[in-house]
Amino acid sequence: MAIKTVGIIGAGQMGGGIAHVCALAGYTVLLHDADAERLEKGIATINGNMARQVASGKLEDTQRSEAMKKILPAKAMEDLAGVDLAIEAATEDEDIKRKIFASLCPILNPEAILATNTSSISITRLAATTDRPERFMGIHFMNPVPLMKLVELVRGIATEEVTFKEAQAFVQSLDKTITVAEDFPAFIVNRILLPMINEAIYTLYEGVGSVDSIDTAMRLGANHPMGPLQLADFIGLDTCLSIMQVLYDGLSDSKYRPCPLLVKYVEAGWLGRKAGRGFYDYRGDEPVPTR
Repeated sequence: MAIKTVGIIGAGQMGGGIAHVCALAGYTVLLHDADAERLEKGIATINGNMARQVASGKLEDTQRSEAMKKILPAKAMEDLAGVDLAIEAATEDEDIKRKIFASLCPILNPEAILATNTSSISITRLAATTDRPERFMGIHFMNPVPLMKLVELVRGIATEEVTFKEAQAFVQSLDKTITVAEDFPAFIVNRILLPMINEAIYTLYEGVGSVDSIDTAMRLGANHPMGPLQLADFIGLDTCLSIMQVLYDGLSDSKYRPCPLLVKYVEAGWLGRKAGRGFYDYRGDEPVPTR
Protein backbone atom coordinates (compact mmCIF):
# COMPACT_ATOMS: atom_id res chain seq x y z
CA MET A 1 0.00 0.00 0.00
CA ALA A 2 1.41 3.38 -1.02
CA ILE A 3 1.25 5.95 1.77
CA LYS A 4 0.07 9.30 0.45
CA THR A 5 -1.95 10.80 3.29
CA VAL A 6 -0.75 10.93 6.90
CA GLY A 7 -3.00 11.65 9.87
CA ILE A 8 -1.35 12.94 13.05
CA ILE A 9 -3.13 13.01 16.40
CA GLY A 10 -1.62 15.62 18.69
CA ALA A 11 -0.53 19.10 17.57
CA GLY A 12 2.09 19.67 20.26
CA GLN A 13 5.85 19.78 19.82
CA MET A 14 6.17 16.19 18.56
CA GLY A 15 3.01 16.08 16.42
CA GLY A 16 3.83 19.44 14.87
CA GLY A 17 7.39 18.32 14.13
CA ILE A 18 6.18 15.12 12.46
CA ALA A 19 3.67 17.12 10.38
CA HIS A 20 6.49 19.49 9.40
CA VAL A 21 8.77 16.79 7.97
CA CYS A 22 5.92 14.84 6.34
CA ALA A 23 4.64 17.91 4.48
CA LEU A 24 8.14 18.80 3.26
CA ALA A 25 8.48 15.22 1.97
CA GLY A 26 5.32 15.70 -0.13
CA TYR A 27 2.70 13.94 1.98
CA THR A 28 -0.74 15.38 2.57
CA VAL A 29 -1.02 15.80 6.34
CA LEU A 30 -4.21 15.92 8.39
CA LEU A 31 -3.34 17.29 11.83
CA HIS A 32 -5.81 16.71 14.65
CA ASP A 33 -5.92 17.81 18.27
CA ALA A 34 -8.75 17.60 20.79
CA ASP A 35 -8.00 21.23 21.70
CA ALA A 36 -8.93 23.52 18.78
CA GLU A 37 -6.74 26.35 20.07
CA ARG A 38 -3.71 24.03 20.34
CA LEU A 39 -4.35 22.84 16.76
CA GLU A 40 -4.35 26.42 15.46
CA LYS A 41 -1.25 27.27 17.49
CA GLY A 42 0.48 24.08 16.29
CA ILE A 43 0.04 24.98 12.63
CA ALA A 44 1.30 28.52 13.29
CA THR A 45 4.36 27.07 15.04
CA ILE A 46 5.11 24.81 12.04
CA ASN A 47 4.94 27.83 9.73
CA GLY A 48 7.27 29.78 12.03
CA ASN A 49 9.77 26.90 12.19
CA MET A 50 9.77 26.59 8.40
CA ALA A 51 10.26 30.36 8.10
CA ARG A 52 13.37 30.05 10.29
CA GLN A 53 14.65 27.32 7.95
CA VAL A 54 14.11 29.70 5.03
CA ALA A 55 15.95 32.49 6.85
CA SER A 56 18.90 30.20 7.53
CA GLY A 57 19.08 29.05 3.91
CA LYS A 58 18.04 25.45 4.59
CA LEU A 59 14.75 25.82 2.71
CA GLU A 60 13.39 27.83 -0.20
CA ASP A 61 10.33 29.95 0.51
CA THR A 62 8.48 28.17 -2.29
CA GLN A 63 9.13 24.86 -0.49
CA ARG A 64 7.76 26.32 2.73
CA SER A 65 4.67 27.63 0.94
CA GLU A 66 3.97 24.32 -0.82
CA ALA A 67 4.51 22.31 2.37
CA MET A 68 2.15 24.50 4.41
CA LYS A 69 -0.58 23.95 1.79
CA LYS A 70 -0.28 20.22 2.48
CA ILE A 71 -0.98 20.57 6.23
CA LEU A 72 -4.72 20.57 6.78
CA PRO A 73 -6.43 21.01 10.16
CA ALA A 74 -8.61 18.02 11.07
CA LYS A 75 -10.99 19.49 13.63
CA ALA A 76 -12.80 16.20 14.22
CA MET A 77 -11.32 12.71 14.58
CA GLU A 78 -13.70 11.60 11.79
CA ASP A 79 -11.71 13.78 9.35
CA LEU A 80 -8.92 11.16 9.53
CA ALA A 81 -11.09 8.40 8.06
CA GLY A 82 -9.28 8.30 4.70
CA VAL A 83 -5.62 8.47 5.79
CA ASP A 84 -3.15 5.74 4.82
CA LEU A 85 -1.08 6.12 7.98
CA ALA A 86 -2.24 7.49 11.34
CA ILE A 87 0.43 8.49 13.88
CA GLU A 88 -0.56 9.06 17.50
CA ALA A 89 1.66 11.75 19.01
CA ALA A 90 -0.16 12.55 22.24
CA THR A 91 1.34 12.92 25.70
CA GLU A 92 3.26 9.96 27.18
CA ASP A 93 0.26 8.55 29.05
CA GLU A 94 -0.96 5.04 28.24
CA ASP A 95 -4.59 5.72 29.20
CA ILE A 96 -4.77 8.74 26.89
CA LYS A 97 -3.25 6.74 24.02
CA ARG A 98 -5.73 3.88 24.54
CA LYS A 99 -8.66 6.32 24.42
CA ILE A 100 -7.34 7.82 21.17
CA PHE A 101 -7.07 4.37 19.56
CA ALA A 102 -10.58 3.46 20.76
CA SER A 103 -11.96 6.56 19.00
CA LEU A 104 -9.76 6.28 15.92
CA CYS A 105 -9.93 2.58 14.98
CA PRO A 106 -13.66 2.42 14.07
CA ILE A 107 -13.32 5.24 11.53
CA LEU A 108 -9.98 4.27 9.92
CA ASN A 109 -9.67 2.47 6.62
CA PRO A 110 -9.14 -1.24 7.53
CA GLU A 111 -5.88 -1.27 5.54
CA ALA A 112 -4.45 1.86 7.15
CA ILE A 113 -1.34 1.54 9.30
CA LEU A 114 -1.71 2.75 12.88
CA ALA A 115 1.46 3.99 14.57
CA THR A 116 2.43 5.47 17.88
CA ASN A 117 5.22 7.92 18.61
CA THR A 118 5.54 6.64 22.18
CA SER A 119 9.04 6.95 23.60
CA SER A 120 8.74 4.14 26.13
CA ILE A 121 5.41 2.25 26.29
CA SER A 122 5.04 -1.35 25.07
CA ILE A 123 4.07 -1.50 21.39
CA THR A 124 2.64 -4.98 21.86
CA ARG A 125 0.40 -3.84 24.71
CA LEU A 126 -0.84 -0.77 22.83
CA ALA A 127 -1.42 -2.79 19.65
CA ALA A 128 -3.51 -5.32 21.56
CA THR A 129 -6.05 -2.59 22.41
CA THR A 130 -6.69 -1.88 18.70
CA ASP A 131 -8.53 -3.69 15.91
CA ARG A 132 -5.31 -4.08 13.86
CA PRO A 133 -2.30 -5.31 15.89
CA GLU A 134 -0.78 -6.70 12.67
CA ARG A 135 -0.93 -3.19 11.14
CA PHE A 136 0.44 -1.44 14.25
CA MET A 137 3.98 0.00 14.60
CA GLY A 138 6.07 2.08 16.93
CA ILE A 139 7.53 4.99 14.93
CA HIS A 140 9.47 7.00 17.49
CA PHE A 141 10.75 10.35 16.21
CA MET A 142 13.35 12.32 18.18
CA ASN A 143 12.76 15.87 19.40
CA PRO A 144 13.03 18.34 17.67
CA VAL A 145 11.80 16.28 14.72
CA PRO A 146 12.93 18.60 11.87
CA LEU A 147 16.53 18.61 13.18
CA MET A 148 17.03 15.09 14.53
CA LYS A 149 17.98 12.45 11.96
CA LEU A 150 17.05 9.32 13.92
CA VAL A 151 13.76 7.40 14.06
CA GLU A 152 13.35 4.24 16.14
CA LEU A 153 11.15 1.59 14.52
CA VAL A 154 9.63 -0.87 16.97
CA ARG A 155 7.53 -3.90 16.09
CA GLY A 156 4.99 -5.42 18.42
CA ILE A 157 4.75 -9.20 18.66
CA ALA A 158 1.86 -9.20 16.15
CA THR A 159 3.26 -6.66 13.66
CA GLU A 160 3.40 -8.18 10.16
CA GLU A 161 6.53 -7.91 8.03
CA VAL A 162 4.68 -5.98 5.30
CA THR A 163 3.68 -3.34 7.88
CA PHE A 164 7.29 -2.99 9.00
CA LYS A 165 8.51 -2.65 5.39
CA GLU A 166 5.91 0.03 4.63
CA ALA A 167 6.82 1.95 7.79
CA GLN A 168 10.52 1.63 6.93
CA ALA A 169 9.98 3.02 3.42
CA PHE A 170 7.90 5.88 4.81
CA VAL A 171 10.59 6.92 7.33
CA GLN A 172 13.33 6.69 4.69
CA SER A 173 11.27 8.98 2.43
CA LEU A 174 11.53 11.63 5.17
CA ASP A 175 15.34 11.51 4.87
CA LYS A 176 15.67 10.02 8.34
CA THR A 177 18.01 7.28 9.57
CA ILE A 178 16.32 4.21 11.05
CA THR A 179 17.36 2.16 14.03
CA VAL A 180 15.32 -0.96 14.79
CA ALA A 181 14.60 -1.57 18.46
CA GLU A 182 13.02 -4.56 20.17
CA ASP A 183 9.84 -3.97 22.16
CA PHE A 184 11.42 -3.48 25.60
CA PRO A 185 10.62 -0.57 27.95
CA ALA A 186 11.97 2.75 26.56
CA PHE A 187 13.52 0.99 23.51
CA ILE A 188 17.15 2.06 22.80
CA VAL A 189 17.62 5.83 23.05
CA ASN A 190 15.60 6.46 26.21
CA ARG A 191 16.73 3.21 27.86
CA ILE A 192 20.24 4.74 27.84
CA LEU A 193 19.49 8.49 27.97
CA LEU A 194 16.84 8.76 30.71
CA PRO A 195 18.73 6.82 33.41
CA MET A 196 21.66 9.20 32.77
CA ILE A 197 19.37 12.20 33.25
CA ASN A 198 17.84 10.58 36.34
CA GLU A 199 21.35 10.03 37.77
CA ALA A 200 22.16 13.68 37.12
CA ILE A 201 19.05 14.63 39.12
CA TYR A 202 20.18 12.30 41.93
CA THR A 203 23.58 14.05 41.82
CA LEU A 204 21.75 17.36 42.34
CA TYR A 205 19.43 15.87 44.98
CA GLU A 206 22.35 14.52 47.02
CA GLY A 207 24.22 17.84 46.87
CA VAL A 208 27.16 16.57 44.84
CA GLY A 209 26.88 19.58 42.56
CA SER A 210 24.64 22.50 41.61
CA VAL A 211 22.57 22.66 38.43
CA ASP A 212 25.23 24.78 36.78
CA SER A 213 28.16 22.62 37.90
CA ILE A 214 26.49 19.37 36.77
CA ASP A 215 25.58 20.72 33.34
CA THR A 216 28.98 22.38 32.87
CA ALA A 217 30.73 19.16 33.88
CA MET A 218 28.87 17.09 31.28
CA ARG A 219 29.14 19.69 28.51
CA LEU A 220 32.86 20.25 28.92
CA GLY A 221 33.91 16.98 30.54
CA ALA A 222 31.94 14.57 28.35
CA ASN A 223 31.53 16.86 25.29
CA HIS A 224 27.72 16.70 25.42
CA PRO A 225 26.01 19.47 23.40
CA MET A 226 23.84 20.36 26.41
CA GLY A 227 23.90 19.36 30.06
CA PRO A 228 21.57 16.61 31.32
CA LEU A 229 19.45 18.97 33.46
CA GLN A 230 19.06 21.43 30.59
CA LEU A 231 18.13 18.49 28.37
CA ALA A 232 15.58 17.27 30.93
CA ASP A 233 13.92 20.71 30.85
CA PHE A 234 13.86 20.57 27.05
CA ILE A 235 12.27 17.09 27.01
CA GLY A 236 9.79 18.00 29.77
CA LEU A 237 10.16 16.76 33.33
CA ASP A 238 6.74 15.08 33.22
CA THR A 239 7.87 13.08 30.19
CA CYS A 240 11.16 12.20 31.92
CA LEU A 241 9.23 10.96 34.96
CA SER A 242 6.81 8.95 32.81
CA ILE A 243 9.67 7.19 31.01
CA MET A 244 11.52 6.42 34.23
CA GLN A 245 8.32 5.02 35.71
CA VAL A 246 7.85 2.79 32.64
CA LEU A 247 11.44 1.54 33.05
CA TYR A 248 11.04 0.99 36.80
CA ASP A 249 7.69 -0.81 36.44
CA GLY A 250 8.66 -2.77 33.34
CA LEU A 251 12.11 -3.98 34.40
CA SER A 252 11.63 -4.17 38.20
CA ASP A 253 15.17 -2.94 38.86
CA SER A 254 15.85 -0.37 41.58
CA LYS A 255 18.44 1.38 39.40
CA TYR A 256 15.51 2.83 37.42
CA ARG A 257 13.75 4.34 40.47
CA PRO A 258 12.79 7.94 39.60
CA CYS A 259 14.67 10.47 41.72
CA PRO A 260 12.41 11.98 44.41
CA LEU A 261 13.53 15.45 43.33
CA LEU A 262 12.22 14.80 39.81
CA VAL A 263 8.89 13.76 41.34
CA LYS A 264 8.80 16.98 43.42
CA TYR A 265 9.45 19.22 40.43
CA VAL A 266 6.63 17.54 38.49
CA GLU A 267 4.30 17.85 41.48
CA ALA A 268 5.13 21.56 41.62
CA GLY A 269 4.25 21.95 37.95
CA TRP A 270 7.85 22.92 37.15
CA LEU A 271 7.96 20.83 33.99
CA GLY A 272 10.81 22.58 32.18
CA ARG A 273 10.87 25.02 29.28
CA LYS A 274 7.21 24.55 28.34
CA ALA A 275 6.13 25.57 31.86
CA GLY A 276 8.61 28.43 32.25
CA ARG A 277 10.42 26.69 35.13
CA GLY A 278 12.22 23.43 35.71
CA PHE A 279 15.84 23.00 36.68
CA TYR A 280 16.17 26.46 35.14
CA ASP A 281 13.85 29.46 35.36
CA TYR A 282 13.04 30.62 31.80
CA ARG A 283 10.90 33.65 32.66
CA GLY A 284 13.69 36.20 32.26
CA ASP A 285 16.02 37.10 29.40
CA GLU A 286 18.42 34.26 30.29
CA PRO A 287 17.73 30.86 31.94
CA VAL A 288 18.68 30.90 35.63
CA PRO A 289 19.31 27.70 37.65
CA THR A 290 16.60 27.04 40.24
CA ARG A 291 18.98 25.19 42.58
